[in-house]
Amino acid sequence: MAEPLKVIGHVYDVEGPQNAEQRTTCRSKTDNAMSVVLKASTETCHWGFFDAALPPTLTIESGDKITIDSISGGPQNLPGAGFHVPPELLEMHAAGVPTIPGHLLTGPVAIAGAMPGDVLQVDILDVALRQDWGFNLIRPLAGTLPQDFPEPHHTIIPLDADRGVGTLPWGLELDLNPFFGVMGVAPPPAWGRISTIEPRVNGGNIDNKELVAGTTLYLPVFAEGALFSCGDGHGVQGDGEVCVTAIETALQGRFRLTVLKDCDLTYPQAETPTHYITMGMAPDLDRCVEMALRDMIKLVSQQAGISREDAYMLCSLAGDLRITQTVNHEKGVHMMMAKNLIDTA
Repeated sequence: MAEPLKVIGHVYDVEGPQNAEQRTTCRSKTDNAMSVVLKASTETCHWGFFDAALPPTLTIESGDKITIDSISGGPQNLPGAGFHVPPELLEMHAAGVPTIPGHLLTGPVAIAGAMPGDVLQVDILDVALRQDWGFNLIRPLAGTLPQDFPEPHHTIIPLDADRGVGTLPWGLELDLNPFFGVMGVAPPPAWGRISTIEPRVNGGNIDNKELVAGTTLYLPVFAEGALFSCGDGHGVQGDGEVCVTAIETALQGRFRLTVLKDCDLTYPQAETPTHYITMGMAPDLDRCVEMALRDMIKLVSQQAGISREDAYMLCSLAGDLRITQTVNHEKGVHMMMAKNLIDTA
């Protein structure tokens, strides 16, 4: 039986066993790791940016589990009476809202031993709601149709965690499928401070609705410690996220963070229990397609032990290209390939 949680400021720790199945060449297998909890607060959250110079909130060992609380939204996004608002969200508002748009992120978390050139394996073990509401916002000059909606449209959406549904204004109950829109590591130090809006090679605002509990994200590392942060909780989102927001809400995520050495991966990838996922993020969707496809050809060729030509053919016959999002300046496309078609082991 695990030991009780021990309070260490905003961080809690508990010992507990873990077992990560080793699935492919660049996948980890770890045992007897620690578990910690990182609460959202003015000391552990940063708003609107990634920066390799930002000091970590804490350091964990490779393979440790960590539970991270997130918060979301500015003062203008708060609901009326009758809803639970996390106190730390109000504290962040009181501390000062940045003038440049961006996401509220919790972190960064350093992983001991992570160095530039490594890969951070992010096993998403669980994702849960932290509040009983979310919001959706349409903004003029934003979204996939920036000229079509000249007035802001802000909607508070009640969330029922027990039933797993959100109720839209006309009564429709929409099944929830929560995930973190933003999961990323620090960018290359030479980039300095960058916005959280655009997804890039360090991950960040990927907004991929496939990255729910039970999936794994792989991120190239550019700074010592990797410096992982997450936020932008989504109650549910469609491919595209066309109006610029999902159901934005506060989440709690439980992750296992593992450093992988000597892995041939230079751009974010992911996997679900049934599929491999490659990604492309760029201002032009055609470019996004090319990026995701080239990485999938390489993955299929290596995993199945077949030529690039045969891998290209299989991508045409069985791979699925999907539009991740069209609203983050750097758009996104991901390609999915069923594991049972290419796993040889």
